Amino acid sequence: MSHDLPASDLPEGTVTGVDGFAVGNNGDYFAVGRRCRHLRADLAGGSIDDDGCLVCPWHHAKYDVTTGVMVRGPQGTFARIPGLEATIKAFTKAVPLKRGTVTVDGDQLHVS
Repeated sequence: MSHDLPASDLPEGTVTGVDGFAVGNNGDYFAVGRRCRHLRADLAGGSIDDDGCLVCPWHHAKYDVTTGVMVRGPQGTFARIPGLEATIKAFTKAVPLKRGTVTVDGDQLHVS
């Protein structure tokens, strides 16, 4: 199933939600599963960092959007829990965020 949105609604550096995907523009369009592997925060409310990774809005875990793998675990209080980051990162290597496809057709983005 494909969903459309205007490309003008997704300028570089932004993220939005399209059904089960967090869809963003880090210079390239991407679509990944919408729920953080840590505590299931809505990644559509996240941000894009200088490396082009998607950052969780709750605890600032960071995902490589090309693989769906967490590259930095939860921060803040959670960063002080021994073994938590390594455990969650290992889990996302085994079960990364799902990835969708974003295609551009004129000023429309098709997310599937």
